[in-house]
Order: sequence, then C-alpha cells, then structure tokens
Amino acid sequence: KKLVPGVAGTTYPIERLGIAPVVMADGPSAVRLSVKREGDDKKYFATNVPCETLLASSWNNEATYKIGKILGEECREYGIDVLLAPGVNMMRNPLCGRNYEYFSEDPLLAGKMSAAMVNGVESEGVGACPKHFAVNNQELNRLHNDARVSQRALREIYLKNFEITVKESQPWMIMTSYNNINGRHASEDRGLLETILRDEWGFEGIVVTDWGGGYDAAKQIWAGNDLIEPGRYAEVKRIMEAVKSGELAESDLDRCVKRVLELVVKSIRHKGYKFSNNPNLEENGKLTREIEPEGFVLLKNEQNALPFTKEQKVALFGTGAYNLILSNSVSVRSLHGRTVNLDEGLRNAGVSLNEALDKRYIKHMQNEKKRLAPFWKLRRWCTYDLRPVELRDIRNHTARAAEESDIAVITIGRNSSESFDRHVERDFNLNMHEQAMISAVSRDFHSRGKKVVVVLNICGPVEIASWRDKVDAILVAWLPGQEAGNSIADALLGKVSPSGHLSTSFPMKYADVPSQNFPHNEVEWCAESGKNLSRVFDQKQPIYYDVPNIDYTNYEEDIYVGYRDYATRKVEVAYPFGYGLTYSQFEMSDMSVKECKDGYKVSCTVKRAGNFPAKQVVQLYSSELAPEVDRPTIELRGYKKTPLLQAGESTVVEIVIKKEDLMTYNEKASAWKLTKGEYDLLLGFDSQTLPLKHRITITKEILK
Repeated sequence: KKLVPGVAGTTYPIERLGIAPVVMADGPSAVRLSVKREGDDKKYFATNVPCETLLASSWNNEATYKIGKILGEECREYGIDVLLAPGVNMMRNPLCGRNYEYFSEDPLLAGKMSAAMVNGVESEGVGACPKHFAVNNQELNRLHNDARVSQRALREIYLKNFEITVKESQPWMIMTSYNNINGRHASEDRGLLETILRDEWGFEGIVVTDWGGGYDAAKQIWAGNDLIEPGRYAEVKRIMEAVKSGELAESDLDRCVKRVLELVVKSIRHKGYKFSNNPNLEENGKLTREIEPEGFVLLKNEQNALPFTKEQKVALFGTGAYNLILSNSVSVRSLHGRTVNLDEGLRNAGVSLNEALDKRYIKHMQNEKKRLAPFWKLRRWCTYDLRPVELRDIRNHTARAAEESDIAVITIGRNSSESFDRHVERDFNLNMHEQAMISAVSRDFHSRGKKVVVVLNICGPVEIASWRDKVDAILVAWLPGQEAGNSIADALLGKVSPSGHLSTSFPMKYADVPSQNFPHNEVEWCAESGKNLSRVFDQKQPIYYDVPNIDYTNYEEDIYVGYRDYATRKVEVAYPFGYGLTYSQFEMSDMSVKECKDGYKVSCTVKRAGNFPAKQVVQLYSSELAPEVDRPTIELRGYKKTPLLQAGESTVVEIVIKKEDLMTYNEKASAWKLTKGEYDLLLGFDSQTLPLKHRITITKEILK
C-alpha cells in the first residue's frame, strides 16, 4: 500500500542489509493498481490490453510481444518490478472461468504466445511471471481439487506450454497453481519444481505460490517453491521449526533465499530506477487499437455483408453494443481511463445510427444500470457478474428499424471471471431473449433484402450452430481491450481486415466437448451445500468429500483436448481450431520440405487473390501414418502469419520444426520417443482444410 497502492504484494524488505522489496502486480489484461491514492488528485490509469485469447487468435508472435512491451513499460514507470502474467494454462474445457486469460487449447500455440509476451514484458527491464503451474483448468474448488492426469497427457498437453515458455523466454518467476496434481499440491511437488522445471528445462528464476496457495510451508520450501505469498507469520514459524527439528535441511532454505536475492538484485527498485508514474498511455492506446483486429475472427461473411460503408445507416441491436466487455471484471475494473462502446466507435467513424432504436437502447441501459447498481456496489470480485438484460419488446422495433436502416448489427456479450466457471445454459448457449432478437431482426431485415451482422464480444466459445444460418456475417471480437468500440468499427467498416484464426474450437453443441466430466452448472450445488467453495484459505489440510469433478477430476479424455479429439473422432464442429476468414481470398502452393540440422524446413507460397489488403495464417500439422501408440490424427507443429498482402502479391512462408517436435511421451521409459516410420506434414489455413501434404520418413528411433 505504501509503495504502489493496489498491487498484489511484495517481497519482504530488509533495510539494514540493503535488500529492497520486489513489487508484484496482477495481469495480464492490464497492470493492476489503484486508480486513486489518498491525498492525491491524480488518477493512475493503466492500458486495458486485449485478452490473451484474442492475442493467441492473432497467431502473431510479434503482436503479442508488443502487448508485452506495453505492460512492461507501464510496470516500470509505476515502480512495479514483476507482472504476474501471462496465464498459460490449457483450455481443457470451454467453460473454464479463466479461459479469457489463457491462450489456447493447443500447447504449442499457448507456449509460443506466452514466450512472446514474456519477452515483451522483460524487454522493458521488469520481470514476468507465467502462471498457473500447472493443470489449473477449472475454478470450482480450485484450492483443493485434485487433477488426476496421466503422465503422457501431463507432458504432451499440460506441461508442454510451460516448457516452451521457459526455453524460449526464461521468465524471472513462475507461479504455482492452487490445485493438486495426482494427489500432491503443485507448490509441494519437488519432482515438478526441481526435476522437471529446473533440471530438465533449465529454469533459472524463482517459483512463487499463488496468493494463499499450499498447505505446508516447510514442504513448499523443500519442493523448491522459493516464495510464499502473501506470507503469514505461521508459515515463518513452521519453516523455522522444521529447520530446527531437521525435517527441513538448512541447505533447502538457503537455496530458496539465494534465488529470491537473485530476483531482488535484478529488480528496478533495487537498481534505483527513478520511475515517472507517467507511462505513455496515449501511444499505448493507439498501439492496442492497431493490434486488436489481428485477433478478430471472421467466422462467416455471406455475399460480402462485411465490410459495410459509413454511408449506410446502421440499426444497432443488443445491450452489449452499449456496454461492451473490454476485459474481465476482476483484473482491470476501473483501471483504464477510456471506455469506447460500439455505438460510440461507429459514431467516431462517421456512421449514422438508427435514431429511434438508439434512443430506446440508451433509455433501457440507463434503467438497467440503476437496477444493477446495488448488485455491482456490493458484488464481491469472485461472484458471478450480472449483465443488462436484452429488450423484452424487441419485436416492436425490428420492422421499423428495417425500414429506416440499411444494415443491422447485433452484439452478443459474454464475460467470466476468476473463482467461478461458466454454465452451459446460462453462458454457453444463447438465452431465449438473445435467440428471439436474432430471429426477429433477421426476419425483418432479410424480408427487405438487407444484411444482418453479429458481433460476438465473448470470453470464450458459445453455441453458434442453432442460429448462424439466420445471419449474414459473424465477427468474434473476444474481449478486445479499451479501444473495443473503435477497433470493432474499424473492422466492420473495412479500415482493416480481420485476420484472426480461432485458438480454440467452437463445438456444435456442448455435449460434443471431450471433457464431459467438467463441473458445469455446479456452482449452485456448492453454494447450497456449503462444501468445497473456491475461496477456502484457512484449511491446514485438504478437504475431501469424494465428490467427482469437484474434489477430484479424472482427465478421462487424456491427450484428446479440443481439436485433437474432434479430428480423431471425426466429430463435426461449428468452426474448427485455426479457422478464420478475411475480406480477401488466398491461394497456397509450392510446398517444399528440406531436411536440415535436427529437423525440417517447410515452406510454401501464399498469394492474395482477392481485392482487399489482408494477412493470412499458415498452419503446419503432422500426422503419423502407423503410430505404435494411440495418438491424435493431427497435431499443430508450427505456424506463421504473412505480412499485409496487396492484390496479386505473394510471399514465401517458412516454418522450421525439429524432429523432437514429432515425439510422444513414453510412460514406461519416462522419456520422449520418436518412432521410426512415415509421417505426413500438412499445410493449410485451418485444422480441417489442409490442402498441401508432404511425406517424410524417420529412419532412426530417438529416445530422449
């Protein structure tokens, strides 16, 4: 509170020894600190950047690196030494409450994006702290849930993302998760923290608990968890007693002390950096606006419904357009000084809105804000957020709006937060009022030959198959950050082409999701029973009531997460992993595969055939023809985003992979294994459309 109000915490300073405190702030949607300070009229804002799902959907490492630089610069200028970000966990299930701050259902994409953000943050002289290590894939009972997962799935899916992050960025810190993994708390697992993280991967930084995580401080120190936050005297006492009794070796404690001191001497506070409390918010906002459309995903665009022109009058439907979700409500509530809703963004771009409909929504939103104000005032950050309801009399407005307007834009919003998971009926599926709005708007506009566009301002996938045929275009804008209204308007009007591709699959229905034992719709059960609430901090021992999927979760789908399952089982999806359209068309040709040191250099030519300047994403997958162990039909091995291509322009894309990238984890040998045989390398623009193929032969088995 004295150093930087509103941050997560610090290490303990020892002034007589010249040991400065290390200040840590939450992320990744923004640098989290207090906007107001006692006795100070100045407001301390931070840039609200796009959520990590949007960044991963950009498939653009450079863009994510730039967002990391924004976060790093603002940390530095506010006197913050370490940003507690990025979130790296896998999207095992689309209902996980924190998926918005995770990157992908694929570990390679998540790991590459995480490394890019870490490198961006740390290029500004401050540290990054990827989290939550590991297997933090549900929020319900997250402090005590035991994630029971095979060693193969652990290595290939749930640790691979962290491995890539460590090897390609070497972050200053890593945060352990609250949950247990196969019966052992993550922060008390020496095999995880020392054998795997440090000895195998070469991690050189410190390991910190999540705030309040862990059961036994002495076991945490022994395991290699160097820093316990926020820190309590009882933990200090427990460590001291363990050392005195010989239960904990003094050398184990010394090891952790040494690592923490190494962090201290790297910190800007120790180095005496004179921070300004004045980061470049204006420039950071401009860059954020440029980057946001990189991750917008155009799912549908029939008969070139998009882009439309500013001369067309727009009928703007949906409360979400007047109350865009910029980010999750926990990390960045009131942290930014700028909020641009879609109505404002369209007006800024010179678009005329249907006046009568606009007035109706403005009045409705005023009433909704009054109705919800008491809840918002009393709401704890870890409880479900209420959103304004849709107009109940929408059918009274659609016909007139269709007569007076040229095009309809409907906005659907979804938010989620730490400490609770989403619901199937309440969150994943559209409610009856949203379905009624889409049906009524589409009927009246289409009967007059006019187009209907849907903007999805969402934290994660929603059910889309039941209504997509009713509309002409669908744009996924995710949680875009503070420039949301302006950047969405830029995309709708064609000032820039959306160029994102899905970093997570959109299933046809929730019943198709491979992880069906996820605790969906369980929040009310826990609240009513009083058992296993997510915010239990004061238990000395884990509480087990033996409730499946709450006390423990068996990862029954094993390695078959997301598209790995859909592709292998041939399950139809609404939109596959890696899918995304642009306002132009592209052709891919001339695939070439050349063997190089320890791997292969894969290249192809991408040519823009359409009339609109745009970027495209090339994706490389592998498929083993006769695997000796069960494995997915396809697995992502690399990707590359093209530069902006003009009409008729082409570019050569190169992707390099190592032979070890084709390995599977052999549980009997406790090692990675590359088997002899034939493999197909496949290139395409999404995981279902892979037109180019080249077969390679591995002649020598490798065990690593």
